[in-house]
Amino acid sequence: MTDEIGAFVPGPRVHIEGRAGGPLSGLTFAAKDLFAVAGVPTGGGNHDWPTGRPIPDRHAWAVQTLLDAGATLIGKTITDEVSLGILGENAFDGTPKNVRAPGRVPGGSSSGSAAAVAAGICDTALGTDTGGSVRVPSSFCGLYGIRPTHGRIDVTGMLPQAPTSDTTGWFARDAETFEKVCAVMLGEEIPMALPSKLVVAVDAFGFADTETSEALQPMVKKLAALIGSSREEIMAPQGLSVWARAQRSLQPVESYATFKGWLDERNPRFAFSVAKALVMGSMIPESDKVWANLMRQEVRGRMKYLLPPDTILCLPTTPFPAPKVGLPLSVLDPLRDRITCLCAQGGLAGFPQVNLPGATTVDGLPVGLSIIGPRGSDATLVAVARAMEKAAG
Repeated sequence: MTDEIGAFVPGPRVHIEGRAGGPLSGLTFAAKDLFAVAGVPTGGGNHDWPTGRPIPDRHAWAVQTLLDAGATLIGKTITDEVSLGILGENAFDGTPKNVRAPGRVPGGSSSGSAAAVAAGICDTALGTDTGGSVRVPSSFCGLYGIRPTHGRIDVTGMLPQAPTSDTTGWFARDAETFEKVCAVMLGEEIPMALPSKLVVAVDAFGFADTETSEALQPMVKKLAALIGSSREEIMAPQGLSVWARAQRSLQPVESYATFKGWLDERNPRFAFSVAKALVMGSMIPESDKVWANLMRQEVRGRMKYLLPPDTILCLPTTPFPAPKVGLPLSVLDPLRDRITCLCAQGGLAGFPQVNLPGATTVDGLPVGLSIIGPRGSDATLVAVARAMEKAAG
């Protein structure tokens, strides 16, 4: 199968048949190039990462689980360098094409996985999400995507970045496929019952661009009708930018700790933005780390308060649709900061989150509506996704 959108890692494409007769038999999947595939180097989106590293002799847990369920692996996909990116532009391997928004980024760092699913090259694909790397591409490419409860999915064989925020996630174009994959990965059946209470994060909708908030309103109304009871709340009383600052303090510190040995040993090549992120992680003062960890506790407490059992919260996944490809760094940095304002709660609190596709701006660009539930309510969020697609006809 050709790769006309540049979603897959350059070179020979790996192909591994899934187990016959499994619940995902007949489906195909791709794996972000952070997941170990036996006999294939893990590239990590950086050409210097594989140097001197042993080739994996076993599959990552997520890859093996999908294969055991019958899905067939058709390749490894491009990622932002060592997952340090949110827009999906890789200076070495290029930017996968976003067929849902031509000329615009697919979102990152799970860029190739999202682009491949959106283009219909595969049915589902594995990604990772630390600060938004499944949620953002899901919104930009018009896909279902999940960031599971932190710690719910085994990350063995997945290249880490910031372990207290890292998760394995996945994408699908339709709710039926999404439900099947989620049932396998979560290890439980998707329930029929829906939550009975909906919280609308009014500060998040106010923070998003007007065209994005307006485009999502029909979905919010449909969601409220499904759930039956809704109320408006401020998600981040301290301010969304304060939550973002905490995530931007904790994640870079962990990222630098993860890659410090490699940096010292190899002095690898990076795009400027990636090198900048690692340098910043090495320079964050202890006082900022202490403050950020305290803020993480506040965020967890706030999300727990907003999300008692049988409750979900909705917000825009991203504050705007996919930006154009090739924008200068001076333009991109503020965009990344705004994205973090809506995504920080994921890394800080670790609650499960699903992106629901279905909305487009007046220009026809996809934007996603996110639903968040209490820890461990991943399957319930998938049930809501199924019900929303059914309600849409």
